[in-house]
Amino acid sequence: MLEVRRLRLLAEFARRGSIAATAASLGYTPSAVSQQLAALERETRVALLDRTARSAELTDAGRRLAARAEEILTLVEAAEAELFAQSDTPIGRVVVTSFPTAAVAFAPALAHSLADHPGLTFVLRQTRPGDGVRQVQSGEVDIALIDDWTGKVPEQSPAALEFFHLRRDPLVLVVPASHPMSDPERPVDLQELREEPWMAAPPGEFSRQAVERLLDTVGGARPVPWEFEGLHTILSLVARGIGITAVPALALAAGDQGVAVRSIPGCTLAREVYAVTRTASVRRPSVAVTLRAIYAAAQEPYPAQSIADAGTPPFPPRPRPDGRSPDGRPADGRSPGGRPAGGGAQE
Repeated sequence: MLEVRRLRLLAEFARRGSIAATAASLGYTPSAVSQQLAALERETRVALLDRTARSAELTDAGRRLAARAEEILTLVEAAEAELFAQSDTPIGRVVVTSFPTAAVAFAPALAHSLADHPGLTFVLRQTRPGDGVRQVQSGEVDIALIDDWTGKVPEQSPAALEFFHLRRDPLVLVVPASHPMSDPERPVDLQELREEPWMAAPPGEFSRQAVERLLDTVGGARPVPWEFEGLHTILSLVARGIGITAVPALALAAGDQGVAVRSIPGCTLAREVYAVTRTASVRRPSVAVTLRAIYAAAQEPYPAQSIADAGTPPFPPRPRPDGRSPDGRPADGRSPGGRPAGGGAQE
């Protein structure tokens, strides 16, 4: 009989593409991964990997078994979730990964809310852009907080994942507190700010692309922003009067001193913020209570929330013991028609 642990290694190898990357992802040594995959080959009596002196890749049989392994692992998690769902008490470890601004913004409310569950061990980590969905899919984490500037991430992701819409995070103008544009009675005119020293993240960052799209609306040659790594670094420079910027409102959740925040008339640039988890995990009480805490944290007003959130759909309520929500919907977060609850229409 095939071991689930070895099937998980094979599925992870299929995602990562190398022994070393698989080992780093799951916390094993490369030699241990290689040995376990060799043991799986002996169990199946089929060559699953085509090895050379420098690399390894899946054979056709390996790819077929890796696809089946994903199905098997999903079924195993669903079975575990059904067992956990028999108890309303959240217990065990829940690992959440997040993009930096959401981690900073939501952490205080999450720590306060989840402290009511002594049997729950909560872990919040920060991750690089684009890694959250992959980490949930691989089972490295239970929940990922992701941002989406394209409006396409949920529909382009695997069907085994659930996306819960948390909030819309608009782009806002940030100037030093001493800047003339800090006066709330003065209309924001980007044309007046065209010659100001703009600051932004490096090229390739979604927030940088948003700033460039904003500056394109000014007309003429686009001002070239100074580049700095990290939105909090940029905000600290704005506070010192060195320049101005435009950032997602959530980046100012810590209440940065020395800056003024203005909404930008006519600007529709924004990102959507989601919580992502595996469909099979939603019924676990520990994951469900963490999702509810995340949703509550995301709804709190923050200092820079100068543009009101609109159209945020309700978060799935607490599941009943029979596995359905109080309004009769499945506890996997979908509406009766099968659409993910909280997915909402992209703006």
